[in-house]
Amino acid sequence: MPRIALCQLTAAEDPETNLKLIREGVAAAAADGARIVVFPEATMARFGVPLKPLAEPLDGPWASTVASIAGEHGVVIVAGMFTPSPDGRVSNTLLVTGGGHHFGYDKIHLYDAFGFAESDTVAPGTAPVTFEVDGVTFGVATCYDIRFPELFRKLADDGADIVLVPTSWGAGEGKREQWEVLVRARALDSGCWVLGCGQADPAASGTQVNPKAPTGIGYSTVSDGFGRVHAQLGAGPETVVVDIDPAVSGKARAATGALANRRL
Repeated sequence: MPRIALCQLTAAEDPETNLKLIREGVAAAAADGARIVVFPEATMARFGVPLKPLAEPLDGPWASTVASIAGEHGVVIVAGMFTPSPDGRVSNTLLVTGGGHHFGYDKIHLYDAFGFAESDTVAPGTAPVTFEVDGVTFGVATCYDIRFPELFRKLADDGADIVLVPTSWGAGEGKREQWEVLVRARALDSGCWVLGCGQADPAASGTQVNPKAPTGIGYSTVSDGFGRVHAQLGAGPETVVVDIDPAVSGKARAATGALANRRL
């Protein structure tokens, strides 16, 4: 039964500062027995600043430092960063490192919504990603991906029982309610556990950010495949550690038939 930490934080503009946040978060989570430590989308640097000058490849110094932190504490880290794209934009990448892993998932669905155009500066990914830790298969998705049930069902078809969803949710009227519904709905759609780890609301810690950028609302949420919420954080920086039973996913799929009874 994997023990997973969700580290809800407010990322700074400076990647070096955010490495310190990762180091502190991992040390505390590992001391609490976490095997996997999840950080939000854009942990490398928050949205609202130029991303291209900050982007680094997965073998660059930022990701390599995260890998060393994972190795030091014997954990797997999932954290949002930005990598160069061949077309001159960047990729919104989830770094998965530790436990023999070091790779990235590039966000497939870009946030061209609510007046924001992520695709202006970010190139979309194309491939769903799963990985295994201690015999359990995980999927990953990023923020706006959570509005697309077919991705989560594909991850379930690929064997995932748990989907980790780092996010930097855009604020606005009704957006918290949408986030909470979507985490539970994607869990029900796929039968997977869905663990959404968000950027904290910058206002909760008095941080000044670009008001037009999706810089987070907090409320990291854990739902099982029956749509039951097992943990939820508030608006500010905080960490939650949860024990996840992968067998619940199989029970949910058997009960709801959400995968087996598909017709389209």
